[in-house]
Amino acid sequence: MSDPIDDLLDAAEAGKSIIKNRDILHFTYMPDIILHRKNEQEQVTQSLLPILKKSRPSNLLVYGKPGTGKTLVVKKVLSKIQERVERSNFPIKLIYSNSKEQTTLYGLLVSLGRQLGLNEKELPSNGLAISVVFERLLNRIDEGKLNAIFVIDEIDYLAQLVAKTGKDILYQLTRANERLTQGSLTLVGISNDLTFKERLDPRVISSLGEEEVVFTNYNVEQIKKILQERINESFVGDSVEEPALNLIAALAGGEHGDARRAIDLLRVAGELAERQQSDKVTIEHVREASQKMEENKEEKSLKSFPLHEKLVLIAIMKSNGSSTGEIYSSYKNLCKTVGKNELTQRRITQMLSEIELSGIISGRLIHQGIHGRTKKYKLTISSEMIKKTFKDDLTLQDIV
Repeated sequence: MSDPIDDLLDAAEAGKSIIKNRDILHFTYMPDIILHRKNEQEQVTQSLLPILKKSRPSNLLVYGKPGTGKTLVVKKVLSKIQERVERSNFPIKLIYSNSKEQTTLYGLLVSLGRQLGLNEKELPSNGLAISVVFERLLNRIDEGKLNAIFVIDEIDYLAQLVAKTGKDILYQLTRANERLTQGSLTLVGISNDLTFKERLDPRVISSLGEEEVVFTNYNVEQIKKILQERINESFVGDSVEEPALNLIAALAGGEHGDARRAIDLLRVAGELAERQQSDKVTIEHVREASQKMEENKEEKSLKSFPLHEKLVLIAIMKSNGSSTGEIYSSYKNLCKTVGKNELTQRRITQMLSEIELSGIISGRLIHQGIHGRTKKYKLTISSEMIKKTFKDDLTLQDIV
């Protein structure tokens, strides 16, 4: 009887692999040609062109659902501009940050400041007022006579941070040029949420969306062509069966038009095929990969929730289909059990709306006649998934 560990290590040493370049199957990979996005590339380029003519571009908003190529296109345009910047004596600074990767507004501003060249002494990682941090960013632009383009990916998360802190940083960013005497600041926002502008201050909307580019979903045939390009570059010849390719394209294109998910699905299916010592990626590998990814996505999302959001989810789990008031009552009891101070009902109501955006819960308005309206929430995932994910959290073990 052979040792399974030795079998895998022997195969690895022998170089038996159907994937020849895994980097191409990662979402950060930038292909030479971005398929099916010619018009969008032209629009983004035209919007940012003034920076090469020594003028300030208009603020730009780029919209589209996840996996529609927004970040890829913007980064490619920036990289092409950067190549030409090096041949110019016009001081241009191109800066990219993702709001979702920064858990606080302070952290996001520090990330921007570091890329502007501010060190720890000039801009500490904590301890300053938001207004002071912002002032130091503007001073750096002013003193260096920089023409900065701030690209803020998933800017809808920044809008949420602004709402939580009450700081009008988006308004300040869009009006920064009124305070700059030298240099300029252009804001490029990338958003997965087509409706996020509706939650913004009208003053911000007018200056933030000076120009807009909307990315539509990919269809099944477009996703199939994108996948075929990646397969040609990343897999050894004829190692992905045609039915498997068709299924990946159908799953991604039919559900959400998400090319990133399609590429992830291809990668996971390929890895499963390798682990099983298969010479080809089959439909079975794709189905197994799809199930695995769905489970991983839910667990990862749940684990990233702060404690009080986890307590709210447990409250919903214990009273599924209950009103905001009933959930809050259950939440207060859970806080007492784990020895934590409860948040206000207003904050929990706001939190429910934020969790609903993630798709883990769904809410519907119920009309109660003379008693007005209330909203009832229920889980869109299984209780078992919540229990499984939270069971290792020492604070939650006794109540899960």
